[in-house]
Amino acid sequence: MWLTALPPAPRIGGDFIPGLQLPAPGEFAQEVAGLAEEIRSHRFPIFGTTIDTGPEIRWRRDYIRGIETDLIYFRRVPYLNTPRAGDHKIIWELNRHQHLVVLAQAYLLTGESRNLDEIWAQLESWIAGNPFHRGTNWASALEVAFRALSWIWIDHYVGREMPATFRARWLHMLYLHGCHLANNLSFYYSPNNHLVGEAVVLHALGLYFSGLPRAAHWEQLGARVMREQMDRQIRDDGSSFEQSTYYQVYLLDMFSLHEALGSPGPGYRAKLTQMAEFLHAIAGPSGRLPLLGDDDGGCLSLIPIRRALGPIKRRRGQMIWQSKLFPDAGLAVMTCGDTHAIVDAGSFGALHAGHSHSDTLSIVVRSGGAEILIDPGTYTYTGEPEWRDWFRGTQAHNTICIDGRDQAVAAGPFGWNTKPDVRILEWRTNNENDILEAECRYAGFTHRRRVEFRKPDVFLITDHVSGPPGSHDVEQLWHLGSPEARAKLILPEDAELTESWRSTMFGEKFLAPMLRVRRRSELPLRFEARIEVHR
Repeated sequence: MWLTALPPAPRIGGDFIPGLQLPAPGEFAQEVAGLAEEIRSHRFPIFGTTIDTGPEIRWRRDYIRGIETDLIYFRRVPYLNTPRAGDHKIIWELNRHQHLVVLAQAYLLTGESRNLDEIWAQLESWIAGNPFHRGTNWASALEVAFRALSWIWIDHYVGREMPATFRARWLHMLYLHGCHLANNLSFYYSPNNHLVGEAVVLHALGLYFSGLPRAAHWEQLGARVMREQMDRQIRDDGSSFEQSTYYQVYLLDMFSLHEALGSPGPGYRAKLTQMAEFLHAIAGPSGRLPLLGDDDGGCLSLIPIRRALGPIKRRRGQMIWQSKLFPDAGLAVMTCGDTHAIVDAGSFGALHAGHSHSDTLSIVVRSGGAEILIDPGTYTYTGEPEWRDWFRGTQAHNTICIDGRDQAVAAGPFGWNTKPDVRILEWRTNNENDILEAECRYAGFTHRRRVEFRKPDVFLITDHVSGPPGSHDVEQLWHLGSPEARAKLILPEDAELTESWRSTMFGEKFLAPMLRVRRRSELPLRFEARIEVHR
């Protein structure tokens, strides 16, 4: 019962990060004002669609499926069971309240008080409809953290305008968010990006409620976990142990926010720089991050706090990217001019590899703004299990698929069993060419791939497949960035052009071209392919 007692209320809140201001008015202000109008009308853009809730927002409702759960104790909510509880991603995204931060920004940019009225009305509605520890919106500690962070940003921007009588109830509920986080950190269930996101917000809440009971403990616990997880989750080459480029962006934001709030020391900041350098190399000259591994469409907040910018090599005023192997991630970057390729020769991620895809030895190739070979993305988590399995499966990637199997065995929507053994056999780079040779062993099969980049614009790819006796169906798969990319691949005459799928945004998918070379044969088997970027 002590958790529900209203805490004392000394001077709390104020500037979240002192000196942080909105960008100057202009196109940004117009965009925010337009989005605010949609939000006030209860039309919310979520994962490639717009959800219209009508006048009353039902905070526990999956509006796409029409499913709503009761106010049961949060640990009893079957949130991973979509037919019973709806798609938790759709429900929780709205309950992160990041859209309310947009309304706060819109008020500061336009002075329109109706934005404030909508913020207070939605917060009142949420507090009334989501009692402490009741319902799906308490089921994930990470979601509790993200919502609390949004509330802190709201106070940072417009807290001085909040009605005093409402502020007492709101502060009480925000304090309960901190109590929940302190007792439900994901040390056991999701000790990955979830734990980092929860810890950074717990640390922020400790600072926010400075002087109140338990606040000092929150601050210290959050800071300790952040330092520990920086060492545990970020490897020596700057990559995350989850093997997901999108989640690495998440982590960079989380760790950067903690650096802005907590001054964790030079070793911590050095790893932040390594993280930024890794993402800079993977994005390449186009500046667009290929979505290797899972992408859930979310973000920590609408205000990126990234102070870690690694050194960028420049020549004659131009940014220069260099070929490099990231040995912990197993990613080889091959680049020359505006041609940029990534070969994934890494293992699956740590723990249950929940955000990894079965994409070992896959390759992504771009030239300037043109995509030649792509990673198809993620599309969904638990909402549509068949599509979840397809988008993270081997057939969705530019690698070899044997007998229609994945390189590992799916263990629910967020896990893999019998992960493959992956080894890098050779890596060389110089001014003339880059060479990577690696192999992936699973289920008695061995796929060995050699990629040679003859600079500036030719890739030679050789695949060797060996394994058990008997005939096997073996496919070499190439997912194209556009129909025009077909002309750049030189393959056997019987290569089949067909349709596949691609998702560039969580919750959205569309048809995309794919080339397939298929053989029914005894092993060993050899495939060759040539990519001429400027053909």
